[in-house]
Amino acid sequence: MRILGIDPGVARMGYGILESDQDKVRAILYGCFETPARMNHAARLVAIHKKLVSLIKKYKPDRVAVEKLFFSKNTKTALAVGEARGVVLMTCANLGAPIIELAPKEIKSALTGYGLANKAQVQKMVQLILKLDHIPKPDDAADALAIAICGLRTTDYSNCGKP
Repeated sequence: MRILGIDPGVARMGYGILESDQDKVRAILYGCFETPARMNHAARLVAIHKKLVSLIKKYKPDRVAVEKLFFSKNTKTALAVGEARGVVLMTCANLGAPIIELAPKEIKSALTGYGLANKAQVQKMVQLILKLDHIPKPDDAADALAIAICGLRTTDYSNCGKP
């Protein structure tokens, strides 16, 4: 199974592609889509869409795991991330990629056994599970890999929508 994990964002959107065969999980690719601050917001969303289309068409994931939006104290940031998430969901649905949405606590719990784990704990588990030489950077890419790992481990497919 091949899964794409997405950590939504506008300035930087993390992605991670994993492949799983029985008991082995390996990272195929991870990184970030970045959009320049000088671009207007709509153009940034279009850029995210185009980059995601290219990634999905090239790597053909069996499933896409996306982090659910959590409430933020910064309403402006939360709205922008929500819009980027909408672009991700629409793009995946348009390309026929099944989507599974995961809450931050669910991701932390799946990786560390503790839903309130901090970022460093989650990143260390990503490194250990994927047998990487170092913790993936930037943080958004590590988060996307964590989301993908959780997506692989999820047995409840009730929210895994096939468009």
